[in-house]
Amino acid sequence: MIIDEEHRFGVKDKEKIKEMKTNVDVLTMTATPIPRTLHMSIVGVRDMSVIYEPPQDRKPVMTYVLEYDKEVIREAITKELERKGQVFYLYNNVENIEKKKEEIQELVPDARIAFAHGKMNGEELEDIMMDFIQKKIDVIVCTTILESGIDIPNANTIIIENADRLGLAQLYQIRGRVGRSNREGYAYITYKRDKLLSEVADKRLKAIKDFTEFGSGFKIALRDLEIRGAGSIVGEFQHGHMEQVGYDMYCKLLDEVMKEMKGITVTNDDEQEEIQIDIDVSSYIPEDYIESSDIKIGIYQDIALCKNEEEILDITDEIIDRFGSMPKEVENLLEIARIKNMCKEKGINKIVQRGQNLIFYFSENKFDPSCVSKLIGIFKNQVKFSPSALPYITYKFDQNKSIIKVVKEFLKEI
Repeated sequence: MIIDEEHRFGVKDKEKIKEMKTNVDVLTMTATPIPRTLHMSIVGVRDMSVIYEPPQDRKPVMTYVLEYDKEVIREAITKELERKGQVFYLYNNVENIEKKKEEIQELVPDARIAFAHGKMNGEELEDIMMDFIQKKIDVIVCTTILESGIDIPNANTIIIENADRLGLAQLYQIRGRVGRSNREGYAYITYKRDKLLSEVADKRLKAIKDFTEFGSGFKIALRDLEIRGAGSIVGEFQHGHMEQVGYDMYCKLLDEVMKEMKGITVTNDDEQEEIQIDIDVSSYIPEDYIESSDIKIGIYQDIALCKNEEEILDITDEIIDRFGSMPKEVENLLEIARIKNMCKEKGINKIVQRGQNLIFYFSENKFDPSCVSKLIGIFKNQVKFSPSALPYITYKFDQNKSIIKVVKEFLKEI
């Protein structure tokens, strides 16, 4: 069985299909897998392959996310018409769609404009679409009916109004209606002026702006998975007690079960060791910098998940873009993330400050004795080594220096 546009099928639909025949091989295809399906692929319930290669001469769509501005809309339509192209204008409100068409006509008087929506009869819709394909219409104002199956190479600008009301995968599909030739495509994704966006809507719009390159459907789906969660894995409802154990623990348990089913031995080595940093430095997100506790928790989690310098730089750019220049406390938080990554490389599981002394504790079987003589050669009598089952090194540092700088400099030499 082959299912195309898999994201358009709900869980109930898929369960009904499964009931028709039990032993059947299923191939599903989609530009943006839904979170539930993507999660099943990640944990190993399903196999997945990703096609990153774009069609020949295809260019990524230039994407702008902005507050609704009539002048920007006028300029976008005019610019497209000047290069003999056509425009999709997505307005997902059937009741007021004719009024919206008249509003755009006032903005661009010379343009030939029509509107289309799903409540029209088949013949009416067909006539409008044929006129658009034959270039008798310059701008078509329509609802989300254009989401799938529309391939008009001459239409290379799309304007989406009230984009915060649409889903992430939906936005990605809709944006894919333009840029389907060797011409540059443009997408203007707008929301109401001065509207306070919800955190989820803000994340969706940021994701659609960030992921513009080809093959981004997979990344978009991953971000959607982060925003919405995985949903039910077995059947229509969530089985078991996921809420009680938490999503992270649930994923961990599911991963362990999948490994056992595949005959892979699950060991404690699969678990990441928590690194403790206990030094005298203020590292937190101040209330006056980010007020929302939900957003704050999300930022803390993103920083905690950083595995390398590139990811730390990415989250740094994101924080500055969203909230402005960082206070010292947030900078320290990112530096602590850098120190934790250095500790992983050196086999250190804890750093504790005791007055003017820093104590570096090593994980079991991860201590290299050869580093001791090197450290004594550099830091002389400032270093003291304590051998034991879990060895540690004590370093008496110069208190005139920044504690974070001291820790990083010492770690580089281990």
